[in-house]
Amino acid sequence: MKITVHAVGRMKTGPERELADRYFERFAKSGPAVGLEFAGIVEVPESRGQSADERRREEAQKLQAQLQAGTVLILLDERGKSLSSEDLAARIGQLRDAGRKALVVAIGGADGHDKALREQADLVLSFGALTWPHQLVRVMLGEQLYRIATILAGHPYHRS
Repeated sequence: MKITVHAVGRMKTGPERELADRYFERFAKSGPAVGLEFAGIVEVPESRGQSADERRREEAQKLQAQLQAGTVLILLDERGKSLSSEDLAARIGQLRDAGRKALVVAIGGADGHDKALREQADLVLSFGALTWPHQLVRVMLGEQLYRIATILAGHPYHRS
């Protein structure tokens, strides 16, 4: 299953980018052994719309234009479900085993995701009730994808 990260906004050069890149590289190397291929990060610029609703709508349209039929969509959103790493790994493993070919994990812009997009998503996932800066969300997502690959492989990186 190919996994793509869709991110609204650009990641600036600095220690956060280096750390995020390190985890995404680890995932890219370890994922294929368990049937997960890292297809990369698609960055789209933040909308310049006048209102938050307009910006969310425009950003959602950019994401929807890239989704192919049958693609699993996971949105990162503070209103989403909070899952353990093991539970998220199990869900992704089940999707892979069911023959799903593509998964997109989307990080929204500063205004979050459009309501219609949240309703369309297969899973709305939260990294907790706190609001996190975009750079840290990328680091946490990269680490969780790497962790998922290690959990599915039975590797000792994840200790529970």
